Parts: sequence; C-alpha cells; structure tokens
Amino acid sequence: MSDAEIGVIGLGTMGAMLAMNIADNGFKVAVHNRTASRIPGFLEEAGDLAERISGHETLDAFVQGLATPRNIILMVPAGSPVDSQIAALRPLLDKDDMIIDAGNANFHESQRRADEAAEAGVPFLGIGVSGGAEGARFGPSIMGGGTAEAWDRVAHILEAISAKYEGQPCATYMGPGGAGHFVKTVHNGIEYADMQLIAEVYGVMRDGMGMEAAAIGAVFDGWNEGRLQSYLIEISGKVAAASDLETGNPILDMILDRAGQKGTGRWTAIEAQMLGAPVPVIEAAVMARNMSAARDLRLSGADAFPAARSSDIAGALSMKDLEAALVAGKILCYAQGFDLLGKASSENGWDLPMPAIAEVWREGCIIRSAMLNDMSQALSEAPERNLAVAPYFADLLKDSIAALRKVAVTAIGAGQPVPALSAALAYFDTLTSARTTANMLQAQRDYFGAHSFERVDRDGAHHGPWLGQHLKT
Repeated sequence: MSDAEIGVIGLGTMGAMLAMNIADNGFKVAVHNRTASRIPGFLEEAGDLAERISGHETLDAFVQGLATPRNIILMVPAGSPVDSQIAALRPLLDKDDMIIDAGNANFHESQRRADEAAEAGVPFLGIGVSGGAEGARFGPSIMGGGTAEAWDRVAHILEAISAKYEGQPCATYMGPGGAGHFVKTVHNGIEYADMQLIAEVYGVMRDGMGMEAAAIGAVFDGWNEGRLQSYLIEISGKVAAASDLETGNPILDMILDRAGQKGTGRWTAIEAQMLGAPVPVIEAAVMARNMSAARDLRLSGADAFPAARSSDIAGALSMKDLEAALVAGKILCYAQGFDLLGKASSENGWDLPMPAIAEVWREGCIIRSAMLNDMSQALSEAPERNLAVAPYFADLLKDSIAALRKVAVTAIGAGQPVPALSAALAYFDTLTSARTTANMLQAQRDYFGAHSFERVDRDGAHHGPWLGQHLKT
C-alpha cells in the first residue's frame, strides 16, 4: 500500500486504538512503531480492519507508504520523544508534509513546535485528544491547534473519527499554535476537580455516614438520572458496585488510596496562577492528589491525632443535600475553567470559540455531561460572562448553594477532608462579596513597601498616613 491517507506513529494503547478508529471509518492508514516487533501483533489485533492498515518497520518505508501531501499523527510520549520523532521524520518529508502531535503535550511545547514549523515553512498541528483508550477507538473529543489551513486539510478525517453528539462531530479547531493543547489541558484540570468533588462526597457517605460501597453505587446511579448525569457519575456508580474477583470484597475497599497523575491538572493550576485566573477547585484537586501520594505522612498524622475525626454525621445530611452540593460544586468548577480559557484566549490572541469548546466536550471526553449543553448556550449569549452569574446557572446555584454550605460545614466539623467542596464554597463566597478584605492587604503592602493603594472616594494612587513614619521607629 502506497496511498494511505494518513499515518500513525506509536502503537501504544492510544495510538493503536486511534489507528483502528481511522481504519474503521474507511480511511487507509499507515502505521509505524519504534519497536517494530509490535507491528505484527497490532495487525492481528486489528482483525478485518487490517485490510486498510499497512505496517512499516522503518520510518523510510512508512513515509513512502503515504499519499502526498503526507499527514502523520504522532502518538508518542509527550516531551523530548516528540521532538526526537520530528527530528527523525523531517529529513524524509517534503515541505508540504504535515506532522500532527496528538499526545498530551504541554501547550508551551506545542507553541514552540508550531513556531519552528512556521519558520521552516512546513505545516504542523497540535491536537488534544480526550476520551482515553475507548474514546480513541470509538470516538474521542478532539481539540485542534495550528493554522486554520492545516486543520482544514485533515478536518474530514478528524471529524469522521471523533465522537458525535446528535450527529455533530466533537472535533473543533480552537486556534493557532498551542491553543488546542491548552484547551485539552484545561479539560483535564476540570476533570481533576470533577473527580475530586465526587470522591469527597463518596468519602462523606463512606466515612461520615457509614454507607457500604454498593449502597453508595446505587446513590450515584440515581444521580445519573438527574442534573448530575455525566460519564464520571456513571462510572462512579459502576466502580462502587463492583466486587474484587479475588476476595469478593467491594473493589473500592481493596484499592490503595494513592492517586496517580500525569501532570495536566498541575499544568492547569500553574497556568492559572501565571494568568491571574482563580481556579481554587482545580488547585484543591491537585493538592488532594499530592496529599494522597504522601501516604506515610498521612499514616503518621492519623497516629498522632487519633480523635480528630467523627464518623457519625448520617443524621445531619441527606442524599438530596449531597446531590445539590455536587451540582453547585460542578457549576463553580466549570465556571473557573471557562474563565481561565477566556483569560488565556485574550493573553495569547487565540480567540477561543467558547461555546464550541463546551459543545466539543459533550461526547467522547471524560467530562462529558448533560450540563454542557446549557453551558454552550450561556457562552453563546455572553462568552466573557462567568458561568456562575449566567441566569440559568445562577438559578441553579440559588437552589443548591445552601446544600454545598451545609455539606462542607458538616464535613469540616466532623474532620472529614473536603478540600474541593470547601474551595468551591470559598470561591462562591468571594465571588458574591461586594467588598472583600483586600483593602487590608493593600494597606499592609503600602506600609512595608510603599506600593500605594486606590481610594474609594477618588482616582489615582495614594499612600497611608504611615508612609515614612515606621522607618523612623
């Protein structure tokens, strides 16, 4: 085969699934893997789809197996392996051949690669792909970054292989350079926060209300029929109901409480700090994962403070309280994420399509949920408005914020850790404060550093009566 319409390099789980997805949608695809011995096994796994897949042991043969102008998707580990693969490929390619990085790249690296490609006069795309292995195989959410011309060149393939929401492809061009990977990063940050909120409510039911895993799973199943309908609530019900095949115990009871992470949530928090965008729920979720990793420290803390926690708050909270608290936390989490996207769009000159971002997340990705339809509508009406004050979501918060406060306060009073729920509540309380305590901060800054402050009664920069006095004491 020498007329493959697109190529995939990297036959790990995601790359293999994506290649089969491409073939399943009727496109001829060439594949290559650094360890060539993986190729025959992959072709066997592909079954009948192998008729549209050509495997190549060498890069040169792989390149020659592609129709021109060539389009090559990289599914290799993020970071230096991507740069190494690009360096190995470019001497074999024509000037109009395009490289597409579909890994979990840091958007700064995508921006650099896009700049290098532009300087060399060659096309490049950096696309965020969400949905895990199942999404890669049967339809992921795809967020594109690069030139519009580069996107248009392969849009028919990317849209075909993407997830569909009521027939609409969940694949969208986000903007130039690293825009696509930035949107994917924020998606993952929201994912961290959404997962943490659910985990904290699970913890309140398990540790504060004495509920068994199966009963908790049934609660999640019920919530998935209402406002909280989402992939994460759905799978939370399934994992809570599952039993360990070895012991027969609930599988959740057998899983060590040490969470992994690949860094994208951390990147979201870092970029938010750099842009001055408050994302406390995401930051709390990152912190919680870091604390989960510090298991020895937590065990020492539990030994040192054995009476720090109460396990009897069942009478204080209802399932409706917990459901409403999750609704409020979810709205506030997404509001923070979209605010961050808006600030990044302005800072980088991307003009991110905010309503389309909500739409592209409706299927195929981990954070897909029923709320995203309403978020898209709210963003269409006012892209720069915080979702928390959009009429539809403001009404939901009016109905649910009391429950969030009740759950957070009850859990904190009982010593149950709820960092993300608490952060969501603190964000709401600050968001709705017409006058905060930052006037004290400004007075302190002026006192020790003569940084000046603004006044409530007139414009300009001003200093306090202490200026110079404290230097004499």
